[in-house]
Amino acid sequence: MAGFQVDEIVTALHQVRRDWRESQQRSQEGGERELPSREVIGEVVQALTGALFPMRLGPTDLRQESEDFYVARTLDAALHQLHGQATLELRHERRRTLAEQAVLSAEAQQRVRAFATALPGIRALLDTDVLAAFHGDPAARSVDEVLLCYPGVQAMIHHRLAHQLYRLELPLLARIVAERAHAQTGIDIHPGAQIGASFFIDHGTGVVIGETAVIGERVRVYQAVTLGAKRFPTDAHGNLQKGLPRHPLVEDDVVIYAGATILGRVTLGRGASIGGNVWVTNDVPAGASVTQASLQKAPRGDPCLGDANLG
Repeated sequence: MAGFQVDEIVTALHQVRRDWRESQQRSQEGGERELPSREVIGEVVQALTGALFPMRLGPTDLRQESEDFYVARTLDAALHQLHGQATLELRHERRRTLAEQAVLSAEAQQRVRAFATALPGIRALLDTDVLAAFHGDPAARSVDEVLLCYPGVQAMIHHRLAHQLYRLELPLLARIVAERAHAQTGIDIHPGAQIGASFFIDHGTGVVIGETAVIGERVRVYQAVTLGAKRFPTDAHGNLQKGLPRHPLVEDDVVIYAGATILGRVTLGRGASIGGNVWVTNDVPAGASVTQASLQKAPRGDPCLGDANLG
């Protein structure tokens, strides 16, 4: 069997890594892994999901009389894992400082403790999401079916956890959790997005919700909906400016049908209905119904439904 010249490839890869580290001003000295592990974060999310919904998403042999014991044991292990990953994120973030490992570990522990304290509230929010899916889908036969099967609910379990990590200034861990849901469901929710109670994503594939989106309560969206940015301001050097509010504000009781694209820092007023496959780049009044037909009939320059919405 012919050889694969592995030694030469290893040498070439070594040089490529050195070039990258030099260009990024990274250390060339030996040391431990700097970054959190996607695999470990996946284990943490799986454990937390079981702890939040032990009798439905926990182990198959769990009995209700052992529920609290399982939750306690599972949470303890998951939070210790999360503490280690949070320490890695803080160490990577401050790799150019002289921060001591003990200081970073203590700070990570404080943030993970705050995360743990938030878990009952996260479970309560998820209960509203499950009920919204059950009541909002005539095909749903039970809340158990919704929790076990619906990708929108799975995405929201991930998002509620990821958003709390984001709020606690652990954005890398939050993004890993969010991208895990994206890979599994096709639903892409940035962990920074603020989403109120009773949120329902029906079908879900292709939904995109940007970092600075703010969504109220009892909002429903369908597949292929985008809540995105219209433009990306740059600084004097041409670099994208990070963190600016650039995604839609969606008030309570809004419904957004399949394929709709809403771009920019626009407001969809309370109770508005956004029809399928429309392109919205201006504010929509409370209670308004926006469809392809209404956009075609709107006078050019209409502040809500005019030419900017015609895509």
